[in-house]
Amino acid sequence: MSLPSTSPTILIVAAGRGLGHALAEQFHLRGWHVIGTVRPGSGHTSLHDLAENGGVEIETLDIGEPGQIAALRRRLDGRVLDALFVNAGITTEDQDVTPGEVTDDEFTAVMLTNALNPMRVIEAFQDLATPTSLLGVMSSGQGSIANNERGRREIYRSSKAALNQLMRSYAARQQEPKRTLLLTAPGWIRTDLGGPDAPLAIEDSIPRLVTVMLDQLGTPGLRFLDYQGQVVPW
Repeated sequence: MSLPSTSPTILIVAAGRGLGHALAEQFHLRGWHVIGTVRPGSGHTSLHDLAENGGVEIETLDIGEPGQIAALRRRLDGRVLDALFVNAGITTEDQDVTPGEVTDDEFTAVMLTNALNPMRVIEAFQDLATPTSLLGVMSSGQGSIANNERGRREIYRSSKAALNQLMRSYAARQQEPKRTLLLTAPGWIRTDLGGPDAPLAIEDSIPRLVTVMLDQLGTPGLRFLDYQGQVVPW
């Protein structure tokens, strides 16, 4: 059974597993109608299990394919989004590879997935969002230039710093900044990306991150916040 039409709606990109699925689950539990995307050919995902309870729609999207972004935008034409969140992130096979060692192809793939493509989604779907909606992207504390005192993970760090800069430029272009714009840092979490040694489990971070997002909803302007609601320095 679907949620009532009065339920606020969020589009979560890359919600099939991991952090994206946890975000979808939390918004669903808090009474939101969720439109979540999975990659084409991903088969049955955790999001499909969540959708069995109603209130969740599943769409397919590879954000690396501009044609698929445009096709999803057409499929959702006429819908109203109270929030849009893009969860995307990959890293290099050797996470500590340096700029002198990384291949062009690997560097390009990380930059496209982590920085450019999330902003392409924001740009494509912004007109479906309400004037006071939330537009957010999954950044990382490692995207903070001010906090980078150890180096390491240089390609991943640079991609998230690029995402932050692109989002800041997007915010500067808004003539009447009424929307909530968020860059979020979920912490170091035990996922395929974070690895087994990370100190946080998904359930330690994502419920708190969703609380932060909902607390910020309705507050205009851009902020870079972690899962505890603390400001992350640029």
